[in-house]
Amino acid sequence: MENIKIHKTAVIHPGVKLSSGVSVGPYSVIEDGATIGDNVRVGSHCVITGQTTIGRNCKIYTGAVIGSAPQDKKYSGDDNVFLNIGENNIIREYVTINPGTADGGGKTVLGNNNLIMAYAHIAHDCIIGNNCVMANAATLGGHVTIEDSAIIGGLSAVHQFVRLGRLSIVGGCSKVVQDVPPFSMCDGHPASVVSTNTVGLKRVDIPSATIQKLRKAFKILFRMGLTRSHALAKIANEIEPCPEIEHLVFFAKTSKRGLCNASGASSEISDVPD
Repeated sequence: MENIKIHKTAVIHPGVKLSSGVSVGPYSVIEDGATIGDNVRVGSHCVITGQTTIGRNCKIYTGAVIGSAPQDKKYSGDDNVFLNIGENNIIREYVTINPGTADGGGKTVLGNNNLIMAYAHIAHDCIIGNNCVMANAATLGGHVTIEDSAIIGGLSAVHQFVRLGRLSIVGGCSKVVQDVPPFSMCDGHPASVVSTNTVGLKRVDIPSATIQKLRKAFKILFRMGLTRSHALAKIANEIEPCPEIEHLVFFAKTSKRGLCNASGASSEISDVPD
């Protein structure tokens, strides 16, 4: 271990595993059970507790509380539960992240390269992929799954057991009570599908032909008044498969809470030729 910098007012339990290049700011507390990877920066007045692992190059800002007990009435202090945080994550001021529960799989997982903005909350048993953004005060209930590159707007609340698909975006102040389809833009109370996330798709160089296929699939799923099974069958019969269409279909087939409904008319979806 080299170049570890711990402020004289910080409290670090002797059982904590600190890797090279870690820095810990004033008045922060890291309790027994934590493992901190290379070059992690912990700001001032932070608390890291529980069986928490933090990957290399993460930055944790003032007042964040990482690994504190799940807010679940069934939780017992004797439960063997974990919080696993990947690499290159930015966790801003006063973020709270809880570990898993014994009944929910035992772990909460945050992948790599995520931005968790100030005052956001990640509850027990959530599974978050890579390259996601949770804006200020976004809140996840327990057992939420977020696929790669999803974005949640500020002050939005996601109901427990909901899934957010890859490259989806949820508008600020939304109430999310059903699954958000991959590649979609959703907004509202409750959140509903507005359109495909065209800007996000273009940013990751999804071909325009694929974007057109997704727009047609969204029209079938959300604008034709079909049941989910009939809509998926129509997509399979009428749209040439590609990885994105296959993922959308799989996500819809495996939805347990149902998909967000469509909002009012969206020209982007409605104008797609039949």
